[in-house]
Amino acid sequence: MTTPAHSHTWKFFRAGGFDQVRLDTTADLLHLEQLDQKLWVALSCPVKGLEFDEKTLTLIDTDGDGHVRAPELIAALHWAGAHLTATHRELLARGAARLPLAAISSEGDSAPLAAAARRILAVLGKADQDDIGLEETQGHTQLVASAPLNGDGVVTAASTDDEALKAVIAEVIGTVGSATDLSGEPGVSAALLERFVSEANAWLAWQDSAAADPAVLPLGEATATAWDAYAAVRVKIDDWFARVRLAAYDDNAATALNPSSDDFRLLSATALSASAEGVAALPLAKVAPPSSDEPVLALNHGLNPAWSERLAAFVAQVVTPLLGARSSLSASDWQAIQAKLAPYAAWRANAVDTPVAALGRERLVTLRDSGQLTRLAELIAADAALAPEFAAFADVDRLVRYVRDLATLAHNFVSFRDFYTAVGNERAAEVRNGNGNGNGTGIQLGKQLRAVFQAGTLFLDGRSCDLCVKVDNADKHATGATLSRLCLVYCECVRNGEKMTIAAAFTSGDSDQLMVGRNGVFYDRKGRDWDAVVVKILDHPISLRQAFWQPYRKAAKAVSDAAQKFAATRAQARESQMTAAAVANTTKTLEGGAPPAPPPPPAFDAAKFAGIFAAIGLAIGAVGTAIATVVTGFLGLRWWQMPLALGGIVLLISGPAVLLAWFKLRSRTLGPILDANGWAVNARAKINIPFGTSLTQLAKLPEGAERSLTDPYAEKKRPWGFYLFLLIVAGGLLFWVARSLSGS
Repeated sequence: MTTPAHSHTWKFFRAGGFDQVRLDTTADLLHLEQLDQKLWVALSCPVKGLEFDEKTLTLIDTDGDGHVRAPELIAALHWAGAHLTATHRELLARGAARLPLAAISSEGDSAPLAAAARRILAVLGKADQDDIGLEETQGHTQLVASAPLNGDGVVTAASTDDEALKAVIAEVIGTVGSATDLSGEPGVSAALLERFVSEANAWLAWQDSAAADPAVLPLGEATATAWDAYAAVRVKIDDWFARVRLAAYDDNAATALNPSSDDFRLLSATALSASAEGVAALPLAKVAPPSSDEPVLALNHGLNPAWSERLAAFVAQVVTPLLGARSSLSASDWQAIQAKLAPYAAWRANAVDTPVAALGRERLVTLRDSGQLTRLAELIAADAALAPEFAAFADVDRLVRYVRDLATLAHNFVSFRDFYTAVGNERAAEVRNGNGNGNGTGIQLGKQLRAVFQAGTLFLDGRSCDLCVKVDNADKHATGATLSRLCLVYCECVRNGEKMTIAAAFTSGDSDQLMVGRNGVFYDRKGRDWDAVVVKILDHPISLRQAFWQPYRKAAKAVSDAAQKFAATRAQARESQMTAAAVANTTKTLEGGAPPAPPPPPAFDAAKFAGIFAAIGLAIGAVGTAIATVVTGFLGLRWWQMPLALGGIVLLISGPAVLLAWFKLRSRTLGPILDANGWAVNARAKINIPFGTSLTQLAKLPEGAERSLTDPYAEKKRPWGFYLFLLIVAGGLLFWVARSLSGS
């Protein structure tokens, strides 16, 4: 990445052991692409798991990979700046929660946003309001859906108050289908209306072609009914005339073409009716060679009873209207009927098959000539014309979020201003305000700012820890976070069925009482309390005071453990001896004998005890000699050398532990804790001893509180110090006396 020319003048403050950029004005934010990214504190942060509006981070994360990176933050800042008027761009640096309508530019690409903001307020009944906030925009999808015209190009019955137009919408939906409006209701789109109009016009044109040719409708409006009656018997009449012609061709065919006695015998075995399927399958009439040159079908007798009703309808609706009244139908008559109905048959073959026809010719003509379809088309076009404005609803929500949140994100991304500004840290506030004079655009003194990665405060072991971060997996997080050199206590937090895991940094006090299984209370950023239990501890030095006393505590613990182990061993041996004796006595009693007499005490062994006393005497003498040597050497010092000697002893014991802890405490850093959560921290964000002390507060009495030092249950104090002093003095005197005697 090439570094652009630096035309903007930057200001920096120092915190955490490194220089951080001050982002006091909108100009600073809008020129971030000119700031060398090596000077950015972070180059990437996760979208989830932060105390920051996740929707805003998702909007900034344009590639949808779950991380916000420097180019995406820069692009978001420029997008927001481009849609604000020049006189209102300072809102971006201030982080305004509400956006004045006058702040939205109405020029160029910003014009739809300005119109959309006003449309949102109008839909909500707040047309007189002169500003807009997340309260109005965060439900922009529902706002679009609830508007009568919402820019999706689909109109529903709710889109108009015209009852006639509502009826047309219902008819279009009922015939050619519907499109789903943003409200979820069925509606009519331009494509559906175009299909409806096209099919309606085609069907009407087909209908009009019949009216224009008299041959198509030989019976006028009754032609359709006559055609149905003709079609019902056409195949059967054709079948009869074909059979008769075959019988005329060969007399033997007549017998085969008529039903046999076996056919009737089979029919007789079933329940017969005029409409029975077996009867209907028989010929229309008896087949016999014609008595003249032309076959003739009698229409009033000798007919198959299954076809009598249909033939009667055919005679009444077709034969009589076309040929006149007659009792028989010759082959030439049948051909004449077919010829007269042929144009209608051809017209029907070209019929337009459409569900629109269900509305009928009269209704379709009314819709075509009344202009209602045109009005519906205009309503759909008006809805579609609002598409840019309603599409800008989402951009209005984006702009409101960006104006509110981008400055805060920059102060937790480009710099860690919010993290290094501690409660009551007046000097830190002054540095951020500018030149230490308390002026400028920094934070208010005494106001607690928290970084977006700080999840809340953990109260545990008489301390409150402000550096708490959410983690998904304690073991995985600890693997990377151990490089931070911070003492991290991982806690599982539970509240009303919800669960989360946090890592809390202990930066003041000691770790003597920190252990897995201890309970505490965690308060999140919303002030809700969670039950917290320690599940893992990442042990590192907490303070120099802890390191100073650590050798003495270890020695005391070793002595205590050894004494307890010796006492436990002796007690166990005594219990085993008593148990064995009790078992032996019980066994002897059950066997019927008297319990054995206790063994006689061992005889006094003077030689053995003499040896023991001699060993004890030698040990006491050695210890006494050592003490006497130390005391003599100490008393031989001049008065001003004695404190130095004591200090040297203390330094010899505690010095190495304190020195090692000092190096580790100076190397504590925030980066690994955040890197383990998916950040890309770009700076060595140190947590030195003074700043670390501000992150963990120790319990202390309120200012002005009264305190009684009388404890009725306090243990009685023993003057062990006085006793030790007397012992040292006595040893010194003995040594002086012994030395004097040896000298004489």
